[in-house]
Amino acid sequence: MIVKPIQRVLEWAAGHADEGRYSPVGIVFHWTMAVLVLFQLFWGWLMNQLRVGGDMVAAYDLHYAIGVLMLVLALARLGWRLLAPGPINDADKPGWQSIVAHVTAWVFYICLLGLPLTGWAMISATAREQQPELLWLVKFPLMPMQELTNSQRWAIEAVAEWMHWGLIVTLLVLIPMHVGAALKHHFIDRDDVVHGMLPVLPQLPRRRTRWQRRWLAMETWVGSRARGLWRRFRDR
Repeated sequence: MIVKPIQRVLEWAAGHADEGRYSPVGIVFHWTMAVLVLFQLFWGWLMNQLRVGGDMVAAYDLHYAIGVLMLVLALARLGWRLLAPGPINDADKPGWQSIVAHVTAWVFYICLLGLPLTGWAMISATAREQQPELLWLVKFPLMPMQELTNSQRWAIEAVAEWMHWGLIVTLLVLIPMHVGAALKHHFIDRDDVVHGMLPVLPQLPRRRTRWQRRWLAMETWVGSRARGLWRRFRDR
């Protein structure tokens, strides 16, 4: 009874992938997470500008609630991606750009899962009175740290906070790279990558432009320089 509806949904998603597009489910996951990530980065910065008091507590409560939502969505999105892989498009062409794209995608998953998990660990360690809620409806359980000593919980909080900031910095580096790569694919390469994630955006005609020629020339120059430096380093 349950297997057939799941098979139909996966076949429906595969139909979109065969046409070179992500399924509507994948598109909604992508853009919802993008909006939440940008909001959390802005809200996290804003919280550090507030003075200790009721406004700061309310700001942290909102940050916690959205973090829990992001954790649930990230797990759901990862499950959907494993069950219904996205399309094979021009970003999958053999070469260093394809390798970077796939590595970047999985580092994004590490950040999207790691940030709420480290935040959850910080709350569970030293702020157990602030239990987060999922969609302000369901209490989200804290990690079982109540039996630990104060020194142990503070050590966990310190490590989790360090990891939290490290993942934030990683996101701040990845987001411009991701946006820049998407713009390159659409305006310079004129391929189907952005169109697959944003079907309402018309795909530009595939023709060689001066920007594409300049990019290829720069890529060739950088590649030759890198190979030259590597040979010098290897021959030492």
